[in-house]
Amino acid sequence: MAWIPLTHLLLPAPPGDADIPVADEPLLARSAFAHACLLAAGALQAKPLRRVALWFEDAAQMAIALLACWRAGVAAVLPGDAQAHTCAVLDATVDAWLTDTDLPVPMQRQWRLADLQGHAPLAPAELDPSQELVLCTSGSSGQPKHIAKTWRQLMNEVRALQEQWPDARTPVLGSVSAQHMYGLPFRVLWPLSAGRMLDRVQRIYPEDLQQASLRHPSFTWIASPALLRRLGERLNWAALRGRLVRIHSSGGELPAEISDHIERHLGLRPTEIYGSSETGAVAWRQGAEDWRPLPGVAVSLSAEGALRVQSPWVDAAEEQTADGAELAAGGFRLLGRLDRIVKIEEKRISLPMLEQALSRHPYVTEARLGGIAGAPRLAALIALSAKGLHALRNQGRKALTSELRAHLAAGFESLAIPRTWRFFPQLPANAQGKLPRREFEAAAGPRPLVPDALALPGQADGERRYTLEIPYDLAYFTGHFPSAPVVPGVAQISWAMSLAQRDLCPGLRFAGMEVLKFQRLLRPGDVATLALKWDAAKRKLHFAFTVDGAPCSSGRILEGGQP
Repeated sequence: MAWIPLTHLLLPAPPGDADIPVADEPLLARSAFAHACLLAAGALQAKPLRRVALWFEDAAQMAIALLACWRAGVAAVLPGDAQAHTCAVLDATVDAWLTDTDLPVPMQRQWRLADLQGHAPLAPAELDPSQELVLCTSGSSGQPKHIAKTWRQLMNEVRALQEQWPDARTPVLGSVSAQHMYGLPFRVLWPLSAGRMLDRVQRIYPEDLQQASLRHPSFTWIASPALLRRLGERLNWAALRGRLVRIHSSGGELPAEISDHIERHLGLRPTEIYGSSETGAVAWRQGAEDWRPLPGVAVSLSAEGALRVQSPWVDAAEEQTADGAELAAGGFRLLGRLDRIVKIEEKRISLPMLEQALSRHPYVTEARLGGIAGAPRLAALIALSAKGLHALRNQGRKALTSELRAHLAAGFESLAIPRTWRFFPQLPANAQGKLPRREFEAAAGPRPLVPDALALPGQADGERRYTLEIPYDLAYFTGHFPSAPVVPGVAQISWAMSLAQRDLCPGLRFAGMEVLKFQRLLRPGDVATLALKWDAAKRKLHFAFTVDGAPCSSGRILEGGQP
């Protein structure tokens, strides 16, 4: 199919293009897509409305709502998340919400696309590129910001993406939200103009992304560094190799070892995208290359050494970034955020410099530092390397933090050394691959008491099985034991009880144990399987923890009514 500008998407399709699929499962052809947009636009214009907030989990439904607002002359506002606080603040500024899920706003203000019936569709027409929509940032560097974009800017950006990668003709699947200034053009707008089928669902788990992808002969991924770090050995690399033709990644820099790992297994490197909600996509690179500007982008430096970006899709007021950079022959290199400077006891401390120093330690793959409200010193979130996990398991948390403190002390004064440390397999991130301040403070808060439990499907009545990833920073490790952390038996019994009370036997009360066995230690980073079986006749709960099929602990919990 020939390239179709976004402004022409609601015009009658050229011969042969009407049946081209926009999305599948269920199938949505281009002609049906345009009709749905015009039908919803007719209802929106009849209301009438001025500003409507959009939150969709289905990317195809999001596209229909966006173009319906555009055709009806309604300003669409895209929140960065659907948390109660975000929705409450935004709700006061919009006339209504269009959504495909239940949101924490009054139900009478939430409309589904199916509700927009009973009005004649608007006529097909070329859309006005000067009309605006509003995107909200994730708040990773403070309060969420509302950024107005014209459709002309978005058209110019997706056209530049097509010029840079004209060979991309495959279906598009992604792990990032279509609400974001990365997911919106890459997962929705670019595929619409290029005639590429878009995947409706945000695939946040590697296994889900792989399974959905392999229904196509070839495909492209729109991913975040957070997802790519989790690939590990959890994918069928042989099935993906040769069929996964491109991986885009944005939301933060991808560690070089992750790019190398993917290249070894798939024969291709992820293409990283540098940009922001304000600038849109700016540049790209693969591996350790310098960043190369996209077609139409010009970069320069301010007097302070901050990158300045000029392009047909960047407003003049947004051209100056806060990213330190140095220019190179083919593009530029990033040096860290210049606005991430904190003051502690009147001393200016650069958080990017501390993070880069920590990332050079062999125990660390990635670090994120910041302050916590009410605390006088810094907190550090650390993603541990395999060597770092080995040190944690065999020397304990105190020795690990002492090693990292000593590493920083060699180049920084004591005020810059974090007082709070939290350890993870990968740094936490939201659906956009960002770490907003609220989530940072939550991650730096109290250490976890329970692991995340993923229920496994296909279980018989009265039985449940779960996968549990033992947190690196489980609170019980402090006293059990400081130099060789082990999950206490009482914690394992408590986890079994809690999950059984939630999913099997809500009234279960503990009245004792029998045939209790502990055969193997549970350690930080272990991935355990927990099997539960409720014996209603004998009023007993059977539980068993295993790791890689080897038994760790098992026993029977007696219900409170047992004599």
